[in-house]
Amino acid sequence: MEQLNKRGGLMGRQVQWIVKDDQSKPDLARTLYEQLVTSDKVDLLMGPYATGAILSAMGVAQRYNKVLVHHTFGIPSLAKYDMQFPAWSLGPNPQVTVSNSLFDMLAASGKPPKTIAIVTSKFPSIHFMSLGGREIAKKRGLNEVLFLEWDFGNRDFGPIAARVKDAKPDLVWIGDIGLEGNMLLDAMKKIDYVPPIHFHLYPAPGPMTKSPEGDKALSLTIFEEHPPFTNHGVAAEFVKIFNERAKAANLPDTTVEVQAAASYSAWQILEAGVRGANSLDDKKIAEFLRKNRIDTIRGRLRFDGPGNFGDDLMKIKQVQGGARKVVYPESFAAPGAKLQVR
Repeated sequence: MEQLNKRGGLMGRQVQWIVKDDQSKPDLARTLYEQLVTSDKVDLLMGPYATGAILSAMGVAQRYNKVLVHHTFGIPSLAKYDMQFPAWSLGPNPQVTVSNSLFDMLAASGKPPKTIAIVTSKFPSIHFMSLGGREIAKKRGLNEVLFLEWDFGNRDFGPIAARVKDAKPDLVWIGDIGLEGNMLLDAMKKIDYVPPIHFHLYPAPGPMTKSPEGDKALSLTIFEEHPPFTNHGVAAEFVKIFNERAKAANLPDTTVEVQAAASYSAWQILEAGVRGANSLDDKKIAEFLRKNRIDTIRGRLRFDGPGNFGDDLMKIKQVQGGARKVVYPESFAAPGAKLQVR
């Protein structure tokens, strides 16, 4: 917001950001977005966090013909509204493309897995991706030795850890969000089990990186604070400011994590739409975004594919030496970083 207003704001006006807490409840998100449009009479909308809340906000945006840029939508096929635009660049079919990226990388490692255990939360977008990974694994000939699900909010991972250990998989696919992955790895440690290869969907970046059990953990990303991502001037400035303010706030992890990068990109998309259309009219903004590629800290994004999704820009990172490093594709790998397999 500071940077935007230093550039003169939008349409010659300083921008005020009204923030409301939806408590991660889709029904409350719907109510709050109604308030933003009808009571607060905002000019522009920014999406909330997570697929469920975004769907609720999307319904409100559609009712009032408002553009909605969002940054964490995980099930592209549910995005039916033609004036919604995703900053979470996983393409229209991530259940296929993301899974294939993982298995392509492992196949080229020299130690490709032959067996897989899939354990996953029922959190909607996580479950969707895990089921897609399960199907791709079968098509690629991996032998599934275990499939388990848990309800979102579960805290007892001991029984799941024991089942994984008994199954003896080469690869453990962990459909986790937030601290679930850490809790599962802690449970594995208690029974003296270390997974040979463990892939996590959306773990909490800081805790996973700082935990000894998180070493060599694989997960998804769209941005990390190393070259070639930081070769872009705007990206380098974003990383610098983020690091400084995180340190001043005494955060335990001061590095840019993937959610911060996605959120920053969402603001870049919204600003580009307004400037490109030279208007606050939502239909004009949407028309511009659909017809043009938008420069962000993650590269040039397009919104002309199914559901306004463009390319799958997901990368695979690995925890190495207490840091997050992209290892695939190689063109985006951190300097000197390569996949490490036990």
